Amino acid sequence: MGIPDSNIIQQCKKGNRKAQFVLYKWCFSLLMPICLRYRNNQQDAGSNLNEGFFKILDNLHKYPEHVPLEAWVKRIMINHLIDDFRKNKKYKDLTENMEPSQFEILADSVDFNLAEEEMEAEELRLMISNLPPMSAQVFNLYALDGYQHKEIATLLNISEGTSKWHLNNARTRLAQQIEQRLAKSKNVKYG
Repeated sequence: MGIPDSNIIQQCKKGNRKAQFVLYKWCFSLLMPICLRYRNNQQDAGSNLNEGFFKILDNLHKYPEHVPLEAWVKRIMINHLIDDFRKNKKYKDLTENMEPSQFEILADSVDFNLAEEEMEAEELRLMISNLPPMSAQVFNLYALDGYQHKEIATLLNISEGTSKWHLNNARTRLAQQIEQRLAKSKNVKYG
């Protein structure tokens, strides 16, 4: 389905349910993969997608037409997911004040080219979902959505140093998971 045209957007602003459904179908295929990256299960992801879509509809009158619609709806959804994460955060992360000098160094032993060839996108999504919640959020924002540490720090109410620590923590843990997956793969092939 192609990007909704300006007529669909105008009809959505007027409350036309058919136009809103067209926009929803387009948004669903674009935004559900993002929601799945930030939530561990389909039900939570779907719930967040619906809540985020209502925010998109509520703010459609603010949509600057010179900005690509795809970028605008992604930004609203990511902001919604971050707000939801902060709202539902059950515990305060103990590493909030950690400084960059305390970072672990990412192991060089992982052959990322081999891992990339053998790994499916779903496996990577599952690996990310196994990360500690704050590290997963930071990794998604930085590595997948292109945010900078300063922006992440503001969004998640943490310091830039803590954001960098969480990114490094996520990378280290992902490298360990990839090493384990490669070891299993070699055992199956040659064992």
